[in-house]
Amino acid sequence: MISAKTTMAVQSEQKIPIVRLDSVKLFDVSRVFDCGQCFRFDPVTESTHEKEFAGCAHGRYISVAQDGDTVYIYNSTQDEYEHIWKSFLGLDRNYVEINREILSLSSNPALTAAVSQASGIRILKQDGWEAICSFIISQNNNIPRIKKLIAALCERCGEPIDVSSMSGHLADLHKNADGVVYSFPSPQKVFEFGIDGLAQLKTGFRAKYIYDAAQKMLSGEIDLDMLEQNPSTADCIQHLCTVRGIGPKVASCALLFGFSRFDAFPIDVWIKKVMEKYFDSDFSPSQLGQYAGIAQQYLFYYERYLQS
Repeated sequence: MISAKTTMAVQSEQKIPIVRLDSVKLFDVSRVFDCGQCFRFDPVTESTHEKEFAGCAHGRYISVAQDGDTVYIYNSTQDEYEHIWKSFLGLDRNYVEINREILSLSSNPALTAAVSQASGIRILKQDGWEAICSFIISQNNNIPRIKKLIAALCERCGEPIDVSSMSGHLADLHKNADGVVYSFPSPQKVFEFGIDGLAQLKTGFRAKYIYDAAQKMLSGEIDLDMLEQNPSTADCIQHLCTVRGIGPKVASCALLFGFSRFDAFPIDVWIKKVMEKYFDSDFSPSQLGQYAGIAQQYLFYYERYLQS
């Protein structure tokens, strides 16, 4: 059981709430925010902690710091932790049991090594619309450019968030923001911005896809409740693929990182490489069971960051 305790800290002569979590196992904040699943959190390089990342999620700005197995969430009350950040950070899941189940389904040496060496990754529970839109933007793109495009979209269409009290816990990329960062925009705001506005942000061919996704969100053609509740991930993938420009890979990413569809298994160039390099030709992601998507993240991190 992770114990949560709320304290207060003084930053820039203002008090901000802090939730402290003790004895947190199988959690590494650097790996969580640096494995390609989230694009709005960045390092706090002048942190007093061993590791710290800060950014926007669910319309709020927080910083997540770590010293050993102690985790601090700056700018969060205990109630916000219980209702937002616990699930967002994947701290409501037992990763000891998850890893045990993954390993029980396969004796593949690369998977065994990946589970061990990439341990600490947790799948975030991001806002569903943000995940859909972000992974449309991610198509044929590198992470720095994805971050830049999303930041530009938020600045033009999002709501301002006052971060002046977070001066000691701002990500480096947010320090020149004059005390304000921006939330991820609603589908309505994106729709109103239009294809031309999106194109001006240099989203390229993705502009019409982002606009179509926003339009279908507003019309109800994309049903977030269905994506949460339908027992079939395959049906959910098919549902998202009705958006222009969304294929199985983008749909799987959105479902894994925005809807806790842990059996969704996005296949990009890195995972294709992993499958060809380490698995037999008859391998199917379904062989890894209900947590195939978590196994995919371990394999992705193992190959891209630990083997390259």
